[in-house]
Amino acid sequence: MAWDYIIQGFSEAIKLIDDPYVIEIALRSIKVSGMATLIAVVWSLPLSVLLGLRDFPGKWLVKTLINGLMGVPTVIWGLVLYLMFVPLGPLGSLGLLYTEMGISIGQALLITPIIMSIVVSSLESIEGEIRELALTLGADEIRASLQVVRESIGGIVLAIIAAFNRAISELGIALMIGGNIYVKGGVYNTRVLTTAIQMYTVRAEVSIAIALGIILMGIVLTVNLLSNFVRKWLA
Repeated sequence: MAWDYIIQGFSEAIKLIDDPYVIEIALRSIKVSGMATLIAVVWSLPLSVLLGLRDFPGKWLVKTLINGLMGVPTVIWGLVLYLMFVPLGPLGSLGLLYTEMGISIGQALLITPIIMSIVVSSLESIEGEIRELALTLGADEIRASLQVVRESIGGIVLAIIAAFNRAISELGIALMIGGNIYVKGGVYNTRVLTTAIQMYTVRAEVSIAIALGIILMGIVLTVNLLSNFVRKWLA
């Protein structure tokens, strides 16, 4: 029976959750996607603040482009980056193909539009009221802008959490740039949760795939729970 097959898979998966191999893959996923989120935040937040608090010709076009990039499939990002990182490609000399950093950079590009879209929307939703109040109380333009950013901290936290969850759950970039490489004791292992789940599912090794899936969902739910506490604390 199909249900017996699934139940057996779950029961076997529970036994594998504390397996060193499974934990290694989970920790690598957190490391790679955490680095991707950090990289994306470094360049996304300044651009988002500039876009959200300043008016300039063509602003609507820039925002439309950012929103459009959110819908680009991860396999397209993976293909473009593969062509850039391959040894004969423009960035081949950097040696990023089949490395953790290569995956992180790819995921950072993927989640940049997510961060910018949420942060810009958050800034614009309160910018007029808060800026006007700050200026009325005697603040200059810089201090007024900083106050708007402070009031938008909840939206910024939400953007960062959404970006991390998107990064750790994507498959296309991790598979095409990382290659799902695993050598026991090796230095250049790139197998992460999503690529491992895909591989073991294809192999019909359902118990390992379910165990990895449970861990992935656990990470996402835990991050969301922590983000809710942080947002309430900052409110």
